Amino acid sequence: MEHSFTPTEWKLMECLWEKGSVTGREAVDYLHAHAAWSRSTTLTMLRRMTEKGVIACVDHDDGVKTYAPLVSRQQAVQRETHDFLSRVYHGSVSQMVSAVTEKQSLTQQEIDELYAILRRAEERQ
Repeated sequence: MEHSFTPTEWKLMECLWEKGSVTGREAVDYLHAHAAWSRSTTLTMLRRMTEKGVIACVDHDDGVKTYAPLVSRQQAVQRETHDFLSRVYHGSVSQMVSAVTEKQSLTQQEIDELYAILRRAEERQ
C-alpha cells in the first residue's frame, strides 16, 4: 500500500503505531494531549483515513469502534524517505548525506553507524 501522509495524518498514525489499536475515545484523548486536537477533528481524521484504506475500523456490538494501522511505521518511513530523496535530491543518497553533514557536526557514533551502513550496502552489491 503506497500512501504518503500529510503532517496531520502523520500525527494520527503516530498514535496508532504507538498504541497498536485504539478506541475512538482513546484516539481523541491521545491527540488532544499530544496535538491539541478537538474531538471532532480526531473523529473526522479517523473516518477519512479509514476511507483511504490506511487504517482499519472495527465496529463492535456495543457500539465502540476500534482503529488500527494498516500501514506499518517502517513502510511509511521508507515511502517518505523515497519521496523526499526523489523530490529534493533527485534520488542521490550521496548528495543528501553531503548536505546533512555540511550543516551539522556528527558524533563519532553517528560516523561509525554511517560506515557500518555503507559496509552493509557494499556487501549486498
